Amino acid sequence: MLFNSLEFVFFFPTVVLLYFLFPYRFRWMVLLIASYTFYMFWRVDYAVILVVSTLIDYLCSRMMDRYTEDDREKRKPWLWLSILSNLGILFTFKYYNFFNTAAKDLADVLGVGYAAPAFELLLPMGISFYTFQTMSYSIDVYYGRIKAEKHLGIFALFVTFFPQLVAGPIERAGNLLGQLREKHEVDYQRVASGLKLMAWGMFKKVVIADRLAVMVNQVYNNPTDYEGIPLIVATVFFAFQIYCDFSGYSDIAIGSARVMGFRLMENFRRPYFARSIKEFWGRWHISLSTWFRDYLYIPLGGNRVIKWRWYYNIFIVFLVSGLWHGANWTFITWGALHGLYQVFGFLTEKKRDALAQQLGLDRHRLLYRAIQVGTTFALVCFAWIFFRANSVADALHISTHMFTGMSESVTELVTNERGLRRAWAWLGQNKYIFILGCLTLLVLFLLELLSETGRKLSIAQQPALVRTAAYGVGVALILLTGRFVDAEFIYFQF
Repeated sequence: MLFNSLEFVFFFPTVVLLYFLFPYRFRWMVLLIASYTFYMFWRVDYAVILVVSTLIDYLCSRMMDRYTEDDREKRKPWLWLSILSNLGILFTFKYYNFFNTAAKDLADVLGVGYAAPAFELLLPMGISFYTFQTMSYSIDVYYGRIKAEKHLGIFALFVTFFPQLVAGPIERAGNLLGQLREKHEVDYQRVASGLKLMAWGMFKKVVIADRLAVMVNQVYNNPTDYEGIPLIVATVFFAFQIYCDFSGYSDIAIGSARVMGFRLMENFRRPYFARSIKEFWGRWHISLSTWFRDYLYIPLGGNRVIKWRWYYNIFIVFLVSGLWHGANWTFITWGALHGLYQVFGFLTEKKRDALAQQLGLDRHRLLYRAIQVGTTFALVCFAWIFFRANSVADALHISTHMFTGMSESVTELVTNERGLRRAWAWLGQNKYIFILGCLTLLVLFLLELLSETGRKLSIAQQPALVRTAAYGVGVALILLTGRFVDAEFIYFQF
């Protein structure tokens, strides 16, 4: 089920109503049934994988809990059973065909026979998200950070909680599991806050992301037909499309959970205001970046090792992050680029600071920050080319033709009306849709700038009539300018 679907419009209020009407001791059942119903709207049979994963991790964690925290040797087999089971399921459905094809290609190059079969398996929605969530739970139980959950129903709800089941945030047991036992009452302020966040997320998805998607798809699905300005515009638009699409999902997830009294972790913090790639990853998909930090980077040694090994750890984490996003060389390249960005940033940090001092930029903080933000955004956009492109060959074409014929294109745009008509045709839109997309991006930028500078456009403090009118106008704008085509969220494919 999609958040931006008609089914969800009826599903969510029904679940909230039942949740608060049922006695406290039965509420976990309401949410568990709702969560499986939510997932099975996509495919009923793949819910079996959820059940299997849940039972394995529940059993393993209970077995680990039979031994003391100091007796890790007896806990370890159950930890490995949990991890290997989860990774085995993930590998089978998401990565088997990718590695099988790569092995076959290598065998062909070497002239060696290779006959392993390929399987036509549909990728279960959200498998990467709930797999990582349950893995972190098992690891935390192993290290004694949390106690194993004894109630199978509560644990199953932790795995399948519908607001964040298919695209995060990837919650930690230490945050969510305990909340599933809390008794939540209806609270007007909390409900209103949750609904406003859901509306903002819906605005980002259907008004900004889905409209930009039409223009981005026109170029990225036919990249060899374009050069210069169309490639640049489509790449920048994709940067905002994926941000509004994914952060919009997170806003709706966090908001819908908040309506019922649950607190999910923040997943985005205005990432395009970051002044470095390191800061960008502290603001983008926070639940995943902190997962990799805690469960891969630190176990590899983090920065508590010699320098070359530290750089190696950073690069490996980003390479795995790229692979997590998809079984394709484009995602691996995207992850590798961010790893190289990070390493290069650490290697040149002192030299860049010294150059800024020589140029006097450190005395003009606003200008210096703008340069840092602009540079970081440009690097992120370049990496997005590989993330969005349908193949590495397409990505290479886009990245090597972005500035081809620029002077001629600009001249034609400025001096020739036909050039403007061609510009709309580049992106498969008329000028009014293009202008609408730019205006919505301006609204997004201004609101996020206010938030970044510590200011807020608070409607909640206004009189009831003003609030009602403002909310009504907001909903009307979403309904009038949104693109309601049941478009899946981008991160559903991961």
